[in-house]
Amino acid sequence: MKTKTFIKTLSANDVGTTGGHMGGILVPKGDGELLAFLPRLDPGVLNPSAWIDCETPDGSILRLRFIYYNNKFHTPRGTRNEYRITWLTKFLRNTGAREGDTFEISRAEGQEHYRIRVIPASRNEPMEHEDGPVRIRLTTGWRRVH
Repeated sequence: MKTKTFIKTLSANDVGTTGGHMGGILVPKGDGELLAFLPRLDPGVLNPSAWIDCETPDGSILRLRFIYYNNKFHTPRGTRNEYRITWLTKFLRNTGAREGDTFEISRAEGQEHYRIRVIPASRNEPMEHEDGPVRIRLTTGWRRVH
């Protein structure tokens, strides 16, 4: 049985440490493979969404919402044109997810539900540089795991 897996390095905004309202993890509009992996949403409808059942590492089933905020195309003053996976806040908090950790979502061919998990990043302390700590910018965005 073939399994497709996608990962995303979590940003500070994804895990809620920026102080802003987290509206879920952004799914890029230009990633056709990732969008095909998730349920199809009808762009002709205002803010179409689908609930996806996801199995967590402890075997619980968590319902996430995959939504296309598209009011830019449906309302006179609309500005949003983005896909997101929402209803993740509690899961990310319960797993202790932090910026730099990896969110993983996968699904085996023929299975109805997805699997999700958070993979902690290495917590090594940054090396000191003569002008202060060295900051390493982590790759953000989604990637397919082959």
